[in-house]
Amino acid sequence: MNEPKVDFLYLSEPDMIQAGVRDMKGCVDAIEEMFRLMKVGDYRMGGANGNSHGCMVSFPEHSPFPNMPTDGPDRRFMAMPAYLGGKFDMAGVKWYGSNVGNRKKGLPRSILMLTLNDKDTGAPVAYMSANILSAYRTGAVPGVGFKHFAREDAKVVGIIGPGVMSKTAFAAAMAVRPGIDTLKIKGSSLKSPSAQKFADFVRERFPQVTNISIVETEEEAVRDADIVEIATSSPTGDISTYPYIAEEWIKPGAIIACPAAARFDDDFLINRARIVTDNIKLYEAWAEEMPYPAYETIPIPAVHAMDLIHDGKLTRGDIDDLGDVLVGNIPTHRKKDEIIIYSVGGMPTEDVAWGTVVYRNALKKGIGTKLNLWDHPALA
Repeated sequence: MNEPKVDFLYLSEPDMIQAGVRDMKGCVDAIEEMFRLMKVGDYRMGGANGNSHGCMVSFPEHSPFPNMPTDGPDRRFMAMPAYLGGKFDMAGVKWYGSNVGNRKKGLPRSILMLTLNDKDTGAPVAYMSANILSAYRTGAVPGVGFKHFAREDAKVVGIIGPGVMSKTAFAAAMAVRPGIDTLKIKGSSLKSPSAQKFADFVRERFPQVTNISIVETEEEAVRDADIVEIATSSPTGDISTYPYIAEEWIKPGAIIACPAAARFDDDFLINRARIVTDNIKLYEAWAEEMPYPAYETIPIPAVHAMDLIHDGKLTRGDIDDLGDVLVGNIPTHRKKDEIIIYSVGGMPTEDVAWGTVVYRNALKKGIGTKLNLWDHPALA
C-alpha cells in the first residue's frame, strides 16, 4: 500500500456463490496446493508451535452473571488465524460462533465469517460470508485424499452421518471419481429426515448416481464401499459411543475419511491399517495442548493414534502425512489393497486458501461491495 486510505471488499453469501465458492473441483485443486505449501513450511497457524487449530472461547456450566452464556451442545466462539504463502500469499482469520440451539431459530449451527488481511500491513482486504466456504473447503480435504488414495474405478460410497460435511465430501468424491454410481446412507434411522434430504440432494445434483439406498447400520454403509465418509455429530468424552467400524466390514483398498468421531480396533490400527493425516503437525499440536488421552476431547482417529504413540504402541513413523505423498517423499500406496484411515482435522489455512481464490474471482468479476475503513487513519 502506497497511501493511508484503506478499502476492503465485503462479500455476502449470495456474492460468494456468484464468485464461485461452490466450484468443488477448483476447491480441491486449491486445497491440494495448500497441502504442498504446508509440507515445505510456507505457512503459519496460531500458537507458539505455529500449528494450532485456533483459539476457542467456551462457557461454564453455571455462571453468577445472568447475561453470560452457559455451556451447551457445541456452544462456543472460535478464532482460527493463518498465513499461507505461495500463490495465495495471504493472511486471514475465520471467526465463528456455534450453538446447536440456533436451529430452532432457523439459523445454521455455526455462523462464520472470514477476514483476509494484507500480509505486511495487516489491513483488511476482504470480509466475507464463510459458511459455504467453510463447508466446501471441509469437503475438499477428503476430496484430495480420495483423488490420491481411492481406487481409480471407485463406484460405491458409504456415508455415515448425512450432514453438511458429508454433502460436500460426496461432491468432492464425485469431482475426483466421476464413475461413482452407488451411494449408501446411514443416518440416525431408516426414516431420518437428514438421510432423506441427502438422498434428494444427490438425485438433484448427481443424477448419474443411480443406486441410492438408506441403510440401517454402519456395517451396511461400509461393506463393499470404495470410499467411506464418517461425519456424525457425536458427543465427546465417552470413547465407547463413537461410531465403531469393524475391520471385517471394510473392503480391501477402501479409504475411510474421518473428519469427526470414528472408532476402530487398536489391533487393526496398529498392525494393518494405513493411518494418514491431513497435517501431522496439527495432531502433534493437539497432543501438546490437550490433556491425555486427547481422543476423549477430539474424537478423530489420528488423535487416538497420537495417544497410542504416547502409550508406546505406535511410533511417529507409523503415521503418514498427506503432504509427503503430494511432494513425492513417500509412495501414494505402500502395498496393494491397503485400507486407508484418513483423518481430517480442519485448519485455517484451508479457509485462507479457498477464500483467497474466491476473493480474487470476485475482484475479476466486479462482485461485492467496496467498503471504506478510512481515508486517513485518525491515530496514525
